[in-house]
Amino acid sequence: MTIRAAMLVNVGTVIVTTLTLASLVRGFGVNWGNIASHPLNPDIVVRMLKDNKINKVKLFDAHSWTMNTLAGTGMEVMVGIPNNLLESIATDYENAKDWVKENVTAYMGKNGVNIKYVAVGNEPFLSAYNGSFLETTFPALKNIHKALKEAGHTDKMKATIPQNAEVYQSANDKPSEGDFRSDVKKTMVDIVTFFHDNDLPFTVNIYPFLSLYLNEHFPVEFAFFDGKGESIPDNGKNYDNVFDANYDTLVYALKKAGVKDMKIIIGEIGWPTDGHKYATPKLAEKFYAGLMKRLAKEEGTPLRPERLEVYLFGFLDEDMKSIMPGPFERHWGIFRYDGTPKFMLDFTGKGRKMVPVAAKGVKYLDKQWCIVNKDTINLDKVAPDLEYACYHGDCTAMKGDSRCSKLDKIQNISYAFNMYYQIQGQDVRACDFKGAARITKDNATVGSCLFPIQIVSGSDDFRISFVFGRFLAVGLVLLGLITII
Repeated sequence: MTIRAAMLVNVGTVIVTTLTLASLVRGFGVNWGNIASHPLNPDIVVRMLKDNKINKVKLFDAHSWTMNTLAGTGMEVMVGIPNNLLESIATDYENAKDWVKENVTAYMGKNGVNIKYVAVGNEPFLSAYNGSFLETTFPALKNIHKALKEAGHTDKMKATIPQNAEVYQSANDKPSEGDFRSDVKKTMVDIVTFFHDNDLPFTVNIYPFLSLYLNEHFPVEFAFFDGKGESIPDNGKNYDNVFDANYDTLVYALKKAGVKDMKIIIGEIGWPTDGHKYATPKLAEKFYAGLMKRLAKEEGTPLRPERLEVYLFGFLDEDMKSIMPGPFERHWGIFRYDGTPKFMLDFTGKGRKMVPVAAKGVKYLDKQWCIVNKDTINLDKVAPDLEYACYHGDCTAMKGDSRCSKLDKIQNISYAFNMYYQIQGQDVRACDFKGAARITKDNATVGSCLFPIQIVSGSDDFRISFVFGRFLAVGLVLLGLITII
């Protein structure tokens, strides 16, 4: 099939190329999250995956609409169990059996879902959770594994636990001193021993961007894969980027736990495009280009030179994610909320200037925006309304050095009002603010600062009703790891 890349507005050229399955990088997939006010319909997302020849996807739950849409596609799927279900699954094996029956067995069959992994929880040992899931994660894993085995699925799929890289650290900032964090070490050793005995993989989420975010003195080039970072020697190996150092710190931690040959999966890795001075499309493009070239070469890391298996994070922006870790949290997507690509990315790893294939069939709300009513607004009294709009909307693109950070005062207020209005589905009552706002048919976009129009989402039932705190206090959680180099 021929993929015709969409025109990128700020590039002004159309790039046409042909991709074949054989030419794609092996071993990579994408995370598909739905913490969004208006998530794209699953059928549109699956078509995007197909158009971009992506055949591996990682989910954070097992929503029936998503699973049914993936049925018959042949795509490899990692299906997730949210942390809030761990206790019930851990304390009652019947609950584990029921979960497997309803979320795995129900989708098996000739034209079913190709489930390869079941993710038991998500980053359950974050320090910010204060041990909330420390006693339930391992028992839940064992019960799910037992239930999968009893149902006859373990020859097709494996259970795992996506962990934040914060579960291991280094005492002297070098990978060779890597070990599991003291407060979770006993449990982690038990888990990896169980993994080893049952041929299950270790899954870890690694984010080089957070190295820059958390440490203003961190060498910028060390976050990328182009070899420009200063090389750091360690036990006969040289490290010129934070990913390799991070990954091999885990390898050393596993060795100290008595496991030398365990399969490692990178559950999440990516780069955001807004909400911080280093969160830009340009740097995201650089990061992904380096990562895809690395994957194409199948080089691995100094300690593990074999091919890596990774899931890019994420496929789409999510405007309802918690921003406690930082404003960038809502901007991890390779694609915007509506499925339009944000930067060039060649999934073959050849480094060509290509635009990913955009979503097709997306429907938008009316072409109208909510902006400041200059005739009635009282700038001295608008602060509470502005705060309300940002709290219930999304003003993260105005933070730091983001694309909308250069707006003047009136434009700032209009941006906040419009984001709230759009997230509320263009409800006319959402564009009032005591008479300070008005609806306009004129495009309110200012330069490169897009004032978006929200999409028509196929089902309110599909919307996530809670914000899963994957990155709750990531700054605190990763700080120990970031200092390993």
